[in-house]
Order: sequence, then structure tokens, then C-alpha cells
Amino acid sequence: MKDNIFLRIWHFYYEGFSSMTLGRTLWAIVLVKLFIMFAILRVFFFQPTLTGTDYEKAEQVRANLVIGEKQ
Repeated sequence: MKDNIFLRIWHFYYEGFSSMTLGRTLWAIVLVKLFIMFAILRVFFFQPTLTGTDYEKAEQVRANLVIGEKQ
């Protein structure tokens, strides 16, 4: 009987990385980088710029489009 395709993929990667000399260290680096990208950078650099009601948001967009056309 064939295993589930996802289970076979999991075993493939698990066995491959567990036999590596630096496998756990590399995974730790990957996880730390993902945490930095999605948790820290999102909070400080990618904050929502549009606030208020739908009408106020539309006015902000409209004002930015009009300013962008004059330049």
C-alpha cells in the first residue's frame, strides 16, 4: 500500500536534512530569518497607511493620485 504523498515528501526531507552535518543549524537560521521578515519587519516597516472610513480612504488615494499627476 502506498503512503500518502505528503507523508512521503515529509520523510524525504526529514531524512535528507537529518543526515546533513549542519542540518539543524541551517533550519534554525531559516526559521530565525523567517521570524525577522514576517514578525519584526512587518510591525515596523509595513504598517497600513490608509486609516478611517471607506470614504476617507478613497479621499486619501484620490489626493495621492492627483499629486502624482502634477509631478
